[in-house]
Amino acid sequence: MPNEVAIIGIGCTPFGRYQDTTVRREAVRAIQRALADAQVSWADIEYAVGGSMSGGSADTLVAELGFTGVPFLNVFNGCATGSSSLSAAVHAITSGAAELALVVGFDSHPRGAFAIQPEQLGLGQWYGSTGLAVTAQFFALKIQRYLHEHALPTRLLSSVAAKAFRNGAQNPNAWRRKPLSEADIDRSPMLSDPLRQYMLCSPGDGACALVLCAGERAKSLRPDPVYIAATAVRTRRPGSFEVLSPSLSIDRGNSPSVDAARAAFEQAGIGPHEVELAQLQDTDAGAELIHLAETGLCAHGEQTELIERGATEIEGALPVNTDGGCLANGEPIGASGLRQIHENVLQLRGTAGVRQLPVRPLVAFSHVYGAPGLSGCTILTR
Repeated sequence: MPNEVAIIGIGCTPFGRYQDTTVRREAVRAIQRALADAQVSWADIEYAVGGSMSGGSADTLVAELGFTGVPFLNVFNGCATGSSSLSAAVHAITSGAAELALVVGFDSHPRGAFAIQPEQLGLGQWYGSTGLAVTAQFFALKIQRYLHEHALPTRLLSSVAAKAFRNGAQNPNAWRRKPLSEADIDRSPMLSDPLRQYMLCSPGDGACALVLCAGERAKSLRPDPVYIAATAVRTRRPGSFEVLSPSLSIDRGNSPSVDAARAAFEQAGIGPHEVELAQLQDTDAGAELIHLAETGLCAHGEQTELIERGATEIEGALPVNTDGGCLANGEPIGASGLRQIHENVLQLRGTAGVRQLPVRPLVAFSHVYGAPGLSGCTILTR
């Protein structure tokens, strides 16, 4: 698997709340930027895959891109849609079905909470109408228990959120570009204890695209390809925490993030200690704390020491969510996973601008977690 597939093109348009454009138009723009970055044309693409929750079917973008007859798969896997699409494209290339593939993710969500239809998750419609299907309360319960079990102080939540807004202020594609201090965050309204307003991401709009090619062709297409060392998607086991579940098992099971990260590291032949840069699902500030440990990047309970010595800052030993993550970029579900890959590719190329790591990294990790309980992890190298 390592070096069998490379990323040779990336394209991302600014995330936020679109007023004078549409998410379809932005998806096409992201694709055109990725194609231009790879110096190939849409007619060269032999396989395409993409996903969106609310922006429409990805394959219908051929109306704007051109009717080439390319095989185009639609994917939806919650917040892991981008990782799942990437995984499908990698498998197409490694199987020999294609040498050049395109991956796209885009979405558009209105203000407020995500519109969840409980009956599509095997729950009764009453579960939504009585106010139980609100994801923020599940995230709050999860981090409340995690902080207690691992003796972590709640001030870490403000530290994580403040870092996200600092990093987002340096990202021209981020939605929230105003730095917020820990004090600003602590003054924001409490929404679901212990999570305050600025500790939760907002549903929003965004689009991102990648061009992949077979590893042996990569150097002939661009001098600085980034290789996909591993990509893995896993679903939940019995006893793992389940977003939107009406009950919590007494018996604990591994999170799908544990399984996906373990599979990705094994596939890549790389250990968590070799990761120099990580993008982690931060739907809320607490999620970043939990996912640091579940992916093996630190031990449970070690987060206080890591964060207080600045290890997760851009200048630190393990920079996390260097583009501002979901907290600063918002969460257009179909696009978020690919936004993480876009950021890691920029950092590995050494072209991330003012937020470029002091030492250009060799290994970058990304992780997404989607409701009700699945996870995707990707490891990139150069």
